[in-house]
Amino acid sequence: MLAARVNLKGWQQAAVAVGSAFGALLDPKRADLIAALGETTGKPAFERVLQRMKNSAEGREILFERPRVISTRVSHAWDMPENTFGAAYAQFMGSRNFSPDDRPPVRFMETDDLAFVATRAREVHDFWHVLFGLPTNLIGETALKVIEFEQMFLPMCMLSVVGGSARFSEKQRRLFFQHYLPWATKAGVKATDLMSVYYEKHFHEDLEEVRRNWGIVPCPDPKVTSSA
Repeated sequence: MLAARVNLKGWQQAAVAVGSAFGALLDPKRADLIAALGETTGKPAFERVLQRMKNSAEGREILFERPRVISTRVSHAWDMPENTFGAAYAQFMGSRNFSPDDRPPVRFMETDDLAFVATRAREVHDFWHVLFGLPTNLIGETALKVIEFEQMFLPMCMLSVVGGSARFSEKQRRLFFQHYLPWATKAGVKATDLMSVYYEKHFHEDLEEVRRNWGIVPCPDPKVTSSA
């Protein structure tokens, strides 16, 4: 079940967006503020994603069944054979002591459909980390925000890229703009519509096979690339 929604007037949305943006810049670890910023600035983008999902057979199935990426729904990933997408996801979550239940709820979407799309976008984030082979450090999260922007055109994603790159060290900044940004820009465009993928039904498939099927180019190792 989705969380109860809060209906905001236009000026209230603007106030929440500005306050969330300011707070997130001061404390980038505040996932609740980043989530609120994404919701209050992302309605047109989520509406476009919703329409794309309605135009896709798999997307329509997702909208009809409304799967949630929570522990009780994705625990079967831990039982998948080695080299499968599910096993890679389980290893990614387990090695970092992450829980799929830790995402903040969506509160500021106007309709049930938009609330679900926003929730789905938030909950598939870790799947994308696995598929694109990105770490969860600052540079990896910022690179994934580039891909998320290419896929959904959410303003919050681009703001996160700006905010993330501002916190880079000089070495990180050079690495990001020379290696990660060019790759992420191309990878986000090349991939299929990732919001219309029913990931949970592909856990049993080979990781490299699903990457090929979905047009995903994993991030090259910067050490290998720089020494080539």
